Amino acid sequence: QVQLVESGGGLVQAGGSLRLSCAASGSGFSFIAMGWYRQAPGNERNLVSKITSGGRTTYVDSVEGRFTISRDNAKNMLYLQMNNLKPEDTAVYYCNSPLNDGNLVRWRWGQGTQVTVSS
Repeated sequence: QVQLVESGGGLVQAGGSLRLSCAASGSGFSFIAMGWYRQAPGNERNLVSKITSGGRTTYVDSVEGRFTISRDNAKNMLYLQMNNLKPEDTAVYYCNSPLNDGNLVRWRWGQGTQVTVSS
């Protein structure tokens, strides 16, 4: 079972930036798609961005142009650069390997990392 450890969250003012990291244990990381999800209080966890094994990226409309997903297959690492953050980006952020565009994922969820954006 792959273990996922997210880090890099914090408290930032609106307009600020954060870079999230996800460390994945185990093998095979480079051959599968990875994604970042977020869950705000009282809401469902939703896929925010996805990157295929070949590096093709997709984003939900609300973060398009502000967030950038990337991966380092040699280090089994996934990243999310978040710029021009808005209060509505406040959520716990998780990484995982998506099996669809909903919440079906390959592995057990990690602990996530809290992102709080103040206005």
